[in-house]
Amino acid sequence: MLKITRLGWTAYAIAIITVVLDQISKAWILSTLGTAPGASQQVTGPFYLTLVHNFGMSFGLFRGSELSRWLLTIFSAVVVVGLAIWARKAAKPLMAAGIGLIIGGAFGNNLIDRIRYGYVVDFIDVSRIHFPWVFNVADSGITVGVCLLLLDSFLSEEKKLANPDGHGL
Repeated sequence: MLKITRLGWTAYAIAIITVVLDQISKAWILSTLGTAPGASQQVTGPFYLTLVHNFGMSFGLFRGSELSRWLLTIFSAVVVVGLAIWARKAAKPLMAAGIGLIIGGAFGNNLIDRIRYGYVVDFIDVSRIHFPWVFNVADSGITVGVCLLLLDSFLSEEKKLANPDGHGL
């Protein structure tokens, strides 16, 4: 039987919550704005909901072909499996949260959406504050997850530098 740490289970729970929130938000957007890309509705100030069909990956890279769709899907599946294996051994809360958010985001965007629609459903639009990309909950999960992993790595390295012999103060 596979041994999974308590924080590993936490990472899996965060991944599931991320996928559920992502897919619920996308279902709601599609029922609210319809399925035609470009439909837009102001929420407040510079925040709009604008439906975009993203056939590429982050920031629209690698868009346009069926081959790229399936390559991105396969790549994402490999990333999800690799992160799920890493999550089993999670020993720090930031690491577990980061891995869980990335798994959930990759699964929601690049596996469910690409298989189901052939593209990723993006809708969070803050372009009026000079952020040119439209994104979604899964994208946010991936971004925050990567930031948490970087923060965890930075804090671990800082701790090593402050205490190079590995003993308590």
